Amino acid sequence: MTIQIFAFNEITELVRGNEQQLLERLQPLVRRQHVTLDLENIERIDAAGLAALITLYCDACQAGYRFAIENPSQHVREILAIVGLDKLLMSQNADEISYCGQQLQETAA
Repeated sequence: MTIQIFAFNEITELVRGNEQQLLERLQPLVRRQHVTLDLENIERIDAAGLAALITLYCDACQAGYRFAIENPSQHVREILAIVGLDKLLMSQNADEISYCGQQLQETAA
């Protein structure tokens, strides 16, 4: 199983207005392979950025692949933890997720 790791050095904020760039580049990939997104350079994330990550995760699950993130900044890590997405999206947890839909429902509840 090959996992492609992507980092976007040109993006430092995953916020409304630039989340579409991320989706355009990664949606085709998550539908055909496992993908891990390196968020080391992301300093700020908002609801639009979180929605983009959820979209990528759901697209990957529907296609039978995994989508995860790694290396989030401390601020991004805190935001992900507040909304409960850290357990769902963090790459160290990705191997433990066997059924995407069930995990997403548990997080949303």
